[in-house]
Amino acid sequence: MTKEERLQKQLQRLAEMKVHEAELHERGYRFIAGVDEVGRGPLAGPVVAAAVILPEDFDVPGIDDSKKLSEKRREELYDVIMERAIACGIGMADHKVIDEINILQATKKAMKQALEALEVKPEYVLFDAVKIDELEIPQEAIIKGDAKVLAIAAASIVAKVTRDRMMVEYASEYPGYAFEKNKGYGTKAHYEGLHKQGMCPIHRRTFLKNL
Repeated sequence: MTKEERLQKQLQRLAEMKVHEAELHERGYRFIAGVDEVGRGPLAGPVVAAAVILPEDFDVPGIDDSKKLSEKRREELYDVIMERAIACGIGMADHKVIDEINILQATKKAMKQALEALEVKPEYVLFDAVKIDELEIPQEAIIKGDAKVLAIAAASIVAKVTRDRMMVEYASEYPGYAFEKNKGYGTKAHYEGLHKQGMCPIHRRTFLKNL
C-alpha cells in the first residue's frame, strides 16, 4: 500500500468514526464526551479512564482503538488530542479501590471522575460498553465503541498513554516485575517476579488470591 493509499484509507476511517457524533450534533448536542478506560485486566496498578470532547471539525487521521496502535503512534496522537480537544479529563481508581469495591465498580468510579474533571460540561456522553446509572446527562453505551466512535477512540488513547507512563514510573519504584514492559499484565516475567519476591504495594490482592 502506498503512502497516499494509506492516507485515503485513514481519512475514510475517520469519516466513518465521526458518523455517530455528527448525528448527535445534528440533534443539537454541542459538547459530546467520549469515555473509555484502560487497565481492567492487569494484576497491578490502577484502572485509568479518560473523557474527551473533540471539536466538530477534528480532522486528524489515524485515531483508532488504542490497542490497534503502536506505542509510538499512540504517543504522537496523544499530543495531538491534548492540543486539539475542547476538553480532556482523567480519572483513576488504584489497586486499593479495585480490591475494595471490585474492578467493574472501580472502572465506573474512574469514568465518573474523568467526566467530573472536564473543564467543559458535556451535554451527551458516549461510553465504551459501560453505563453509569446515576449520571444526569444523556448517555449511551456502545459495544466496541473505541473502534467505532472517534471521541471514544481518542479517550482510549489518552487513558492508555496516561496509564502506561504511570506503570513505567512504578517499574523503577518496584523493580523485578518488568512493569515497564508488561504495564502490570500477567506476563511470564511478571509471574517470575511474583514467585521470586512476592507482591509489591501496587498489586491487586483480589486478582492474586491463588499466589
